[in-house]
Amino acid sequence: MTASSDRRVLLGEITTVHGVKGEVVIRSYTADPLAVADYGPLSTDGSDRTFIIDAARATPKGVVARVAGVSDRNAAEALRGVKLYVSRDAMPEAEDGTFYFMDLVGLRAVDVDGQEFGKITAVHNFGAGDIIEVTFVSEGKSTSELVPFTDEHVPNVDIAAGRATVLLPAQTDDDGDDSGADAAQDGE
Repeated sequence: MTASSDRRVLLGEITTVHGVKGEVVIRSYTADPLAVADYGPLSTDGSDRTFIIDAARATPKGVVARVAGVSDRNAAEALRGVKLYVSRDAMPEAEDGTFYFMDLVGLRAVDVDGQEFGKITAVHNFGAGDIIEVTFVSEGKSTSELVPFTDEHVPNVDIAAGRATVLLPAQTDDDGDDSGADAAQDGE
């Protein structure tokens, strides 16, 4: 696993400007949108440039922020699309039973006997709950499976050991044959 000091967490993105005094609107990815300003200097992707948020307030459009050194609309416009990151080390420790998505990606997926069968390659949330994507190699082909990130399907996560116990959902035989359903109806 990569050392956490080498990893960064995306906290937000500057989407537009607000007014003429250099304020920007940030789409915050933190649980509390205003917390994007609580982590100290934020870095950008691909450069050594850092930003300090001097003041922030929540609005229906997002977090309106004043960035140190930005005092007019033109300077704020130049920041549109900038992604704001912080080192993983600056993040608070996750509470028991909760995990940062980035800490799950890369974990070895093991069965209940501890045998590795794949890796967690992504974490998704399409609105109905968190889902991990497990990628594995079978017969020389790389495939992936989406697995609900629930206690039922992922009963144990051990970040320090770099593994998660993953129980793949049962496969169904979906060959289009629904004769069993027809037979049950015919028997009534």
